[in-house]
Amino acid sequence: MTLDWKRISPWLWGGLWLVMMSGAFLFRPILPVDETRYLSVAWEMWLRDDYLVPHLNGATYSHKPPLLFWLINAGWGIFGVTDWWPRLVAPTFGLGCLYLTARLGKRLWPDQPIYLMAPFLLMGTFYWAIYTTLTMFDLIMCFWTLLGLHGLLDVLNGKNLRGWCIFAFAIGMGVLSKGPVTLVYLLPAALFAPYWCAAPLNAVKWYAGLILATVGGAVLALGWAIPAGFSGGEDYRNAIFWGQSAGRVVGSFAHGKPFWWYLAVLPGLVLPWLLWPTLWKTAWQKAWFFRTADPSAARSPDRGIRLTLIWSVATIVILSAVSGKRPHYLLPMFPALALLVSYLIVMHAQGRFIRGRLDVLPFAFVSLLLATALLFAPEIGAAADKSVWVDPTTRIWSGLLFLITLVLLWRPPQEGISRLLSIAATSAATIWIIHAVASPALSRAYDMRPVAAYVADQQKQGIAVANFGKYHGQFNFLGRLTKPVAVTGQGNVVNWLEDHPKAKIISYYDKLEAHDKPEFTHPFRGKTIAVWDRRTILAYPLVATRNSGGRRLPARK
Repeated sequence: MTLDWKRISPWLWGGLWLVMMSGAFLFRPILPVDETRYLSVAWEMWLRDDYLVPHLNGATYSHKPPLLFWLINAGWGIFGVTDWWPRLVAPTFGLGCLYLTARLGKRLWPDQPIYLMAPFLLMGTFYWAIYTTLTMFDLIMCFWTLLGLHGLLDVLNGKNLRGWCIFAFAIGMGVLSKGPVTLVYLLPAALFAPYWCAAPLNAVKWYAGLILATVGGAVLALGWAIPAGFSGGEDYRNAIFWGQSAGRVVGSFAHGKPFWWYLAVLPGLVLPWLLWPTLWKTAWQKAWFFRTADPSAARSPDRGIRLTLIWSVATIVILSAVSGKRPHYLLPMFPALALLVSYLIVMHAQGRFIRGRLDVLPFAFVSLLLATALLFAPEIGAAADKSVWVDPTTRIWSGLLFLITLVLLWRPPQEGISRLLSIAATSAATIWIIHAVASPALSRAYDMRPVAAYVADQQKQGIAVANFGKYHGQFNFLGRLTKPVAVTGQGNVVNWLEDHPKAKIISYYDKLEAHDKPEFTHPFRGKTIAVWDRRTILAYPLVATRNSGGRRLPARK
């Protein structure tokens, strides 16, 4: 029986997305400090009923624009304040990315099954699959990038007004999602359109439309930024107009990396496909084609391949020039890589994968290694004195992973999309099992709900709570706090306590000493959160100090 891939493929890659989301919802807490911080910003927006200027713990929050927080609040307005809705917002954009990637492939290569393959490549990529479950901004940014590219294609197809309006809307919403960085992903494709478009282009009309659309997108974003800047004050205004845009380019305040860093990490980000024999075979065939083909044939234009090359290469080059670098900044170019790989397979391997088990052997080998590690994890944890982080149920997941791997090896599909689906499904199942295995450790080390509940209870009793050192808002939403958590340091902790007759101090330690007796403790990232009462801190003012060795400093005489 021949499967109707055009009809069923959206259901299949949508199913893989659901598998990923179920793993995240079932096994992973809301992670500090990023997810808890963004939900706390949304929570404070809800409490304040102020949708213009985001706040975090009572202070203006300039690090991200408001779109994600608006969407979270919109859902809360419909469903009430819940934990599940904000965890669904950003991943839904990830699902939209799969659809827009497929549509883009269909428009660029209408007569080839490239559009059927690309979403499976995305969902089978470990890094993409994990990030599609997180409350982060990057897949939202990817969605607007893809939508903007669709707008450019509309213009090239003669739908000028519609196309430029879509492009302008994508720019504006991208800026409202993550700032001016959206131009990094969208402008190169628009600027180099004469190179990749299939037909002759009226350069004057094209660039005039591009300028107007870019200005329109900027106006859309400024419709929020200007009133927010005036309302938030001078510091907030300077931050959103300079510090979070050009300031990051000339000198990042965090995550500084050398120029070549993205090239070094990219191979790891595209696993497991880097291990795929068919991909290496196809790349070799492509290289051989360029060595042997007629020069004019080798130079024959293909707007799809040229667009995706401009999209991916420009992203890496421009972001490499920016001082601050994080792996997830590359996610908006992953659809380009998926389309490129799909193109190579379809056009240069004619959809023929390496036959037999050889093609799936690297994936099976990695899965078997992981399954074996899970099988002996309790013994390994005991030997390393890390038993607390290893759950005996890992053996159950080990057996399931062994079974999935054997199914993959038993009779792999010989060719076509079914082979791609089987590999992507194995990758998705592996990530799901990793979520399940890591759940006990994640709950012990990253679940901030017990601490947040403790803080909330203290505030209800009229007891002020202060965080010693930098605070990321990790307790505000989880505890549904209605008051900010005070922030203190070594220089003002005593003065703050003297001003608050009923107070507690939260501090963080690599290791607590045996004689330490805090009121409350909770593990966090391999360290310990400790809560101290006012009397103890006043008697030993340095007890809250965090130092590099995690040792408590001696008390002040």
